[in-house]
Amino acid sequence: MKRRIVTWAIAGFLVAGFWALYAAATFPSPLISDQPIVWTLINITCPIAFASFHFHFGIKLYWVLLANAATYGLFGLAVESLWQQLSHAK
Repeated sequence: MKRRIVTWAIAGFLVAGFWALYAAATFPSPLISDQPIVWTLINITCPIAFASFHFHFGIKLYWVLLANAATYGLFGLAVESLWQQLSHAK
């Protein structure tokens, strides 16, 4: 179970890293107004970006990577715990 939770955390780190690379590659265009579908995907897959935009605070890239990894790790812990309980119930 620990490996799966670590896998969830690594996935969160990679997702945030992907969005950082995407933002760097498309730097001159703002992600919010030009591409609303992309901005919606960022908000869904990277909740710290939504929080920083909503509450008007900036956050450095390494904190975004860490926060997204922690968020995905906690989500993975919840999913794996529920999955384990459902498997034992059967």
